[in-house]
Amino acid sequence: MTTRNAEWRIVPLLLLACRAPAPECGNAAPQAACVTVTVPRGASFAAAVDSLAVHGVIGSRWLFAVYARVRGLPGGLKSGTYRLPVGADYGAVVRALRVGRGVEVRWAVPEGLMLSEVAQLAAARLGIPSDSFRAAASDSAVLADLGLAGIASTAEGYLFPTTYQLPVGIGAADLVRVMTQEFLDHWRPEWDTRLAEIGLTRHQVVTLASIVEAEVRYAPDREYVSAVYHNRLRRGMALQADPTVIYAHGRRLPRVWEKHLRVRSPYNTYLHTGLPPGPISQPGIASIEAALFPKPVPYLYFVAQPDGKHVFSTTYAQHLEAIRKLRRGR
Repeated sequence: MTTRNAEWRIVPLLLLACRAPAPECGNAAPQAACVTVTVPRGASFAAAVDSLAVHGVIGSRWLFAVYARVRGLPGGLKSGTYRLPVGADYGAVVRALRVGRGVEVRWAVPEGLMLSEVAQLAAARLGIPSDSFRAAASDSAVLADLGLAGIASTAEGYLFPTTYQLPVGIGAADLVRVMTQEFLDHWRPEWDTRLAEIGLTRHQVVTLASIVEAEVRYAPDREYVSAVYHNRLRRGMALQADPTVIYAHGRRLPRVWEKHLRVRSPYNTYLHTGLPPGPISQPGIASIEAALFPKPVPYLYFVAQPDGKHVFSTTYAQHLEAIRKLRRGR
């Protein structure tokens, strides 16, 4: 009997032996039963097998190598960081290494964060340097994918706010691409028709949505706040949006005072009419929809109440009276 024939006689027995289920490394699994194994980018199949054996995930390098070759793993080996049980089922190990199902981290990005704040969140939770993230968000290829080449200098506004399941060790460039792709996946084709109806580009709508996101604490007010800005844009009035002044200062201000309104910046909508050059934060779907579909109301002014709700007015006289009432109430 040749060595080749002997090998293929052993393989069927090996396939049967590797079907026994093994514990998964979830949150409830004992820490001692699971180990973390890293397969570096560009690592050979032999190196991956050695690493699995050293960490006790597999018992026999030779048996696992034969099994994995039968399953076609060498050609589909994915690099990554994996959390695997000691003495694991060979089939589960092969599946994980083939599809790249490694260790993942849950990362939540709330609506309304500025790019600089998303970068800080990535540094704190994912270990990605803030400057690396900001640089990746300015990559020309990313901007081209978003249709922003020659329009914007960063992906501000397009880093979609949601909860992500990310592989451990994800890099800045990959993270930015995941987030911007999430935005593209959430953009609905029918919204392109709506853009033509309201006479705005997608970039302008995302910009407006980011201002609405920053202004609104009481969700039902979104479409009304959007209506005020749409009405002001049509009349050529300055938006006078405090969030744009905050963005122009580059940091969160506890309160916007008169002195802050004098900041020299194209994002200061007290000094410049029309929309600012680009988004000031990452808007969620609700704010994008509000920017696309404002309430058909004639309001031109609003003032926030202590509870976060707004009082809307059509005339400046009504607006001043609303302010006086709020001050008396306080």
